Amino acid sequence: MKRGPWAVLALGLLRFCLAQANFAPHFFDNGVGSTSGNMALFSLPEDTPVGSHIYTLNGTDPEGDLISYHISFDPSTRNVFSVDPNFGNITLVEELDREKEDEIEAIISISDGLNLVAEKVVILVTDANDEAPRFVQEPYVILVPEDTPSGSSIFKVHAVDKDTGSGGSVTYFLQDLHSTKFAVDRHSGVLRLQAGATLDYEKSRTHFVTVVAKDGGGRLRGADVVLSATTTVIVNVEDIQDMTPVFVGTPYYGYVYEDTLPGSEVLTVVAMDGDRGKPNHILYSLVNGSDGAFEINETSGAISVTQSPAHLWREVYELHVQGANAKFNLRLVGPGGIFRVVPQTVLNEAQITIIVENSAAIDFEKSKVLTFKLLAIEVNTPEKFSSTADIVIQLLDTNDNVPKFTSHYYIARIPENAPGGSNVVTVTAVDPDTGPWGKVKYSIYGTGADLFLIHPSTGLIYTQPWANLDAEATARYNFYVKAEDMEGKYSLAEVFVNLLDVNDHYPQFGKSIQEKTMVLGTPLKIEATDQDAEEPNNLVDYSITHAEPANVFDIDAHTGEIRLKNSINSLDALHNITLSRDYRWSLEVQAKDRGSPSFSTTALLKIDITDTETLSQDSMSAFLIQTKDNPMKAMGVLAGIMAIVVAITVLISTATFWRNKKSNKVLPVRRVLRRRPSPAPRTVRIEWLKFRKAKAATKFILKEDLPNENFNNSSAGSSLPPRAPALPPPPRMAPSMAAHWTVPTVSGSITPQQPQKSPKPKALGSPVQSTLVSELKQKFEKKNIDNKAYF
Repeated sequence: MKRGPWAVLALGLLRFCLAQANFAPHFFDNGVGSTSGNMALFSLPEDTPVGSHIYTLNGTDPEGDLISYHISFDPSTRNVFSVDPNFGNITLVEELDREKEDEIEAIISISDGLNLVAEKVVILVTDANDEAPRFVQEPYVILVPEDTPSGSSIFKVHAVDKDTGSGGSVTYFLQDLHSTKFAVDRHSGVLRLQAGATLDYEKSRTHFVTVVAKDGGGRLRGADVVLSATTTVIVNVEDIQDMTPVFVGTPYYGYVYEDTLPGSEVLTVVAMDGDRGKPNHILYSLVNGSDGAFEINETSGAISVTQSPAHLWREVYELHVQGANAKFNLRLVGPGGIFRVVPQTVLNEAQITIIVENSAAIDFEKSKVLTFKLLAIEVNTPEKFSSTADIVIQLLDTNDNVPKFTSHYYIARIPENAPGGSNVVTVTAVDPDTGPWGKVKYSIYGTGADLFLIHPSTGLIYTQPWANLDAEATARYNFYVKAEDMEGKYSLAEVFVNLLDVNDHYPQFGKSIQEKTMVLGTPLKIEATDQDAEEPNNLVDYSITHAEPANVFDIDAHTGEIRLKNSINSLDALHNITLSRDYRWSLEVQAKDRGSPSFSTTALLKIDITDTETLSQDSMSAFLIQTKDNPMKAMGVLAGIMAIVVAITVLISTATFWRNKKSNKVLPVRRVLRRRPSPAPRTVRIEWLKFRKAKAATKFILKEDLPNENFNNSSAGSSLPPRAPALPPPPRMAPSMAAHWTVPTVSGSITPQQPQKSPKPKALGSPVQSTLVSELKQKFEKKNIDNKAYF
């Protein structure tokens, strides 16, 4: 079918405006735990194999256009995922490591080719048991005094596991439990000397203790695994003065002769300290038997005679030699490396001081009381007499800890119809400090915290008393919770509150539902929207609840498309169905959602039915009918036409301006000369002017006949045109001029031309015919006034 130029232009402009009104696509938000949607709060185990399909982006376009998916990352980060643009399947392309990167930020987008919608998402990487425990501050080489009491703690090993949960907990064991003098605390890693066991430098100077650290086990690539690590603690035994000096070469014999002079050396005794690892200096003294006749050098052991041999009254002297007994050592027995005693060696008596050696090892939260024994033991005596004193140190707490939440983020779900003051979630933070430093105060802040309150002491988050939650307006709230002690030390956690959709909205038909126009053979679509946020509450099914007669229309329950029955293929068939024998129908349609309970809405729909042949008679009428249900389309066409006219005017004006500006010349004025006709004689002209003045109003008479359905232009019943008035007699001097001044007459009537085919529904009706008649009448009258000079 050939269309007029205006119809083609209107259709083109209509398509342009419809393209401009294209609505953007959007993602589905299927919530936590879903693997299809917009990746909201999506988490992924770190042991997911590379190449795995982990998620499917899913969205829709309101116009039903084909959509494509995309994913991008910040230039400074890795491209961890890839996406199939057609199906939205996301694949892992890089290995994950939660210990290095526990969150991945990405930008996902959906496009219909014209509009692009992008969202920033955060993918949480969850832990897998892929990290083995690791001992810190190796190697472990310690020095333990040989007189350490049995059961004493001598060292602490420490291993860390970067995993979380049970996979990050560490317990300690000894590799050989039966052939060692040591034991280890399985939780703290403290190495102790077993009960009843002692160290002896003289028997064994070094011990090798193998400690095993195991995690609590966890899942890795679908299997339960337990990872471990081992380390060796080298225990060097420190020699203590627990052995008496030993004389070498006993017994000793010396001789004094008659000529021996007083002060002469008789013999030398030699003794060695029994503590070979750390021997003390030997001092000698005579205990008895000398009677003043002999003396000994306390450092060299040389014995000299002090009297003349003549004065020695005994033939044999038996001398007893020992070492000094007033010197003793001091040391602390207990957890090593924390305190030390000054001085450590004392002669006779001294005032001692205990000072802190390692302040980092003092922790009130681990131990509030530290107990030691101060041991004093003789140095140079064979008896090695000793004494002990108990030292109890009470620790005072300080605010050296920050409150810590039990989780980095909290996720809560509440129904959208929850009343004000409803409980949402309880957050918990722990401060190991005691007293006022251990009291935690909670607060919330952030853009999503306006509708919520938190109890400052318990951490219970609840809704404001006046809060009116609506999942359709805001489906998810996100804010921060703060735990703070009395000195301002604090930590933060993130709270996500998801509103659960409740079926609280009725489906609503649009305003254009009242009247529709259906073209024969083309379906007519109705549409209702449900403002609920989630499926199935916002899914709508359509039905026809009442129609008279009931066998004319079918409706698609899902799309809302209304069609005529297949048996109705012409207006004539439709015309014979109803008693009124017209083409206007009234239907009662229903839109019902799929929620529980389900809500429905009914509306009265009036349908005008026409066919394509009727529409083709007038392209503008067809366009008006097509845009009857959507006035915005007509407005868009009008706006498009105006825009094109303005654009063309601007282009022409701009081109003219630049052309005149470039041509810096004054163009000559073009004069058109016309030959003036020969004037008529004065007498004839005067008569003609009088005639014109008298008959100006009666020259043309446009008679509008009433419409006559049987009218034919050639029929004899048409009225005759009026005759022109007679001209005055021409003057004698110019008999030839009368022939040039004939006055034409115009007469006629306008009636619609009836088609030869069977009657069809009128597209525009009789008002259009009356309008056309009036317009033609006005044109004739205007032309009559403008052309008076020629008559």
